[in-house]
Amino acid sequence: MELDKKSALIIVDVQRDFCPGGALPVPEGDKIIPALNEYIKRFKKKGLPIFATRDWHPEDHISFKPRGIWPPHCIKNTNGATFHPDLKLPKDVIIISKAYDRDKEAYSSFQDTELDKILREKGVKRLFIGGLATDYCVKNTILDALKHNYETYFLEDASKGIDAVKGDVEGAIKEMVEKGAKKITLKDIK
Repeated sequence: MELDKKSALIIVDVQRDFCPGGALPVPEGDKIIPALNEYIKRFKKKGLPIFATRDWHPEDHISFKPRGIWPPHCIKNTNGATFHPDLKLPKDVIIISKAYDRDKEAYSSFQDTELDKILREKGVKRLFIGGLATDYCVKNTILDALKHNYETYFLEDASKGIDAVKGDVEGAIKEMVEKGAKKITLKDIK
């Protein structure tokens, strides 16, 4: 598959708190970073837009216990909310902050953000999406990308899930594919 000027890369939530040692680690979440760095290199070489999304929670976010189900994580302006230091984001990366409203959960990178607007301004039609976690923010971002009529690719080798209930990751991938996303890996892209 050839990347063209209508293609963009979206890296979902590769933040310290979602990696081993963080407040809400995805098991082996850091293992996808080499593949993501290779995708970044390929998109950068062709001058294509690269987006990095991040949870940017207030201290009392609705997703945090006791109001929600998660421990506090990715609190804005903290070390845990920073991108993983091994992720080689380019200087011109477009950062999309999400889930910043204390009373609103937001798993999708499209929810209450400027992502769709910026993509349309750039003439993007094809999205290549990977990151953390497959069964939450990656899945919801991909499903929203499909609802917005983007040709959508799930980066299977650059995504990791939580799998809180055995089969969650497999079920998320099945749902994304059934709704129209295509699974690809680095070997599928020129």
